[in-house]
Amino acid sequence: MAEAVLAALFSESPVGLHVLDTELRLVRYNSAARNIGAFPMEGFLGRTPSETLRAFGYEGADEVEAMVREVLRTGRPRRDVLMRLRSPRPPHTQTAVLVSWFRLQKGHGPPLGVAAAVLDVTGQYRAQARLALLERASTRIGTTMDLFRTAQELADATVPEFADTVTVDLLDPVLRCEAPQAGPLVGGIPLRRAGWCSLHELEQAGVPMAGQVSGFPAGSPYRQSLADLQPRLIGRLDPEAAWLTDEPFRHRLLEVIRVHSMIVVPLCARGRVLGLVCFYRWRTPDVYEDDDLTLARQLTDRTALCLDNARQYNRGRLAARLLQPTPRPPEVPVHSAVETAHSYVSSRSGANWFDVIPLPGSRVALAAGQIDGEGIRAATTMGELRAAIGALAALDLSPDELLERLHELVARLSGQELLLPQGGSANLAVGASCLYAVYDPVTRECVMSRAGVLRPVLVTPDGSAELADVPAGPALGQGMPAYQSVARELPEGSVVMLDSYPVLADGSSRPVEGLLDRMTAVFADRSRPLQNACDAVTRILGTGHREQPEERTIVLLARTRAFGPDRLAEWVLRPEPESVSQARTLAVDQLTAWGLDELAFTTELVVSELVTNAVRYSDGPIELRLIRDRALTCEVSDTNSTVPHLRRAQAEDEGGRGLYITAQLTQRWGTRPVRRGKIIWAEQALPDHVSAAGTPAPH
Repeated sequence: MAEAVLAALFSESPVGLHVLDTELRLVRYNSAARNIGAFPMEGFLGRTPSETLRAFGYEGADEVEAMVREVLRTGRPRRDVLMRLRSPRPPHTQTAVLVSWFRLQKGHGPPLGVAAAVLDVTGQYRAQARLALLERASTRIGTTMDLFRTAQELADATVPEFADTVTVDLLDPVLRCEAPQAGPLVGGIPLRRAGWCSLHELEQAGVPMAGQVSGFPAGSPYRQSLADLQPRLIGRLDPEAAWLTDEPFRHRLLEVIRVHSMIVVPLCARGRVLGLVCFYRWRTPDVYEDDDLTLARQLTDRTALCLDNARQYNRGRLAARLLQPTPRPPEVPVHSAVETAHSYVSSRSGANWFDVIPLPGSRVALAAGQIDGEGIRAATTMGELRAAIGALAALDLSPDELLERLHELVARLSGQELLLPQGGSANLAVGASCLYAVYDPVTRECVMSRAGVLRPVLVTPDGSAELADVPAGPALGQGMPAYQSVARELPEGSVVMLDSYPVLADGSSRPVEGLLDRMTAVFADRSRPLQNACDAVTRILGTGHREQPEERTIVLLARTRAFGPDRLAEWVLRPEPESVSQARTLAVDQLTAWGLDELAFTTELVVSELVTNAVRYSDGPIELRLIRDRALTCEVSDTNSTVPHLRRAQAEDEGGRGLYITAQLTQRWGTRPVRRGKIIWAEQALPDHVSAAGTPAPH
């Protein structure tokens, strides 16, 4: 029986058996030991454990031999010692074994040697290592909402345990936080390197770094994976493969790094391809196996989900910042013509807004609007309307003409969108309400016009509030554009209120009267700060006659100012040549009185050219006006409505240089129509040491 058991151990047992003598030299091994990890045991007879282990690349060979000597001396066995060995022959694959050592002894006689039972656990070891790597990577990938950081986390988590080089490339639309088309990637959408990690200096090999475009040749495993959304495992890379020979750069690169095995996995989440992950082995001799492909897919799937979450988060964040601007300008300008205060309550993504727009001649434009709907589309339309109003205001149009042009723009854009394949209109500006007013501190005149249901409120200096009698025009984009402007001369200290509260125009007199009475009570105290009054009015309008507060209420108050002799000088001249010299004298004398002698020479030239043009082309009275604000403005008005144009006179021309000279001497110039004729204006910067009030600027 003993001989049968011994024969079975050396010929049939699946466990490797090594027998060492008392000098710890290998004297015998069984057939299973010969085949563990395909290691050739021939030639190792007579060698000690340390000599054998060094040949297999084990670093703790001396410690193991000391442990075996302890087993021989004490007789206490050592069980299940995990050892990772590397084959001395190419391709130098790695094997994991569990070794148990026990002393050989007959009865109570002296020790005869040591036996080692060796069990190949490479499969189990690699499975545990993959599971551990997956658990560690799960805690390291997706810690932020940054696309590049998430891609880099995947690369850092898998090198060197799973790969020697990892590259992560994302589609351009993904990096812009856009949603790529669902399904496989067809076409030449560029991919950019978003993350990489390598044990090789890839920069020296010319590999694309973060942010650079990554080129993948047609017909390669890369493009095939993107086309069918299936991973590719190349256990043994053939350097003469057709897709490599057709791409000289990549062929040289893989030769330099000596890649021998690779896995290519498309990054897919929610039915969309986001990019591509490539795992390479060139230093680790073990080739990739099917189990490695499974791990690669698990890692990539998790990363893809984190990347898509980051993309959607950043898209929403950008939309919140860019497509849902605040209902007020980033900085409400401080203006000499009016003192402003604003307040708003919005618990939803509002589509109401206001703007304060400086105009030439120290005038100011006040605008407020309301758009039905909410969300990103409504906020986008709000931004479009505000941009359009800003551009039209720069043309210095009258309020009614500005609303007409805005109406035509909205109607035209809406009509174009109706032709889209999806059908319907995406322009929520149709039906929008808008108030637009222009206040001039020189004439104390406020010109107002409105489209839709909103209606301005005027508060006199004694605090009485009243609805401004401004005819209602159609909502923007609806019906025929028929708007009217109403001009009101306002006493200094009056308050113009523009708001987004449509109840003031809903046709019911009782709530309107009640609201106006409550507003009058707010403004009765003249010492009350304007912002404090604005907050109180916002609370009044927010509740109105409803049980629940209005969720979107915007209020803009503008308390008017008037320019006195310290800021304004104006004269009426006859349309005759003598008026030119008279105008020069008046302008120079006024600048001397204001302490602006430094501007006398240029102002004299500007006044001379503008008055000369007015005398030449007008037969009615001419007005000359100097306004000292944050700039010195010279205005000349006449009864001729023809708009002048800047032209370059030829050397032989006797005239035509007036506006050209004016443009060269001033910061900016322009024209605007008035009821009888036009005004030509030009602005000059004040000297640095002079403030808008005419006193030296503080140091």
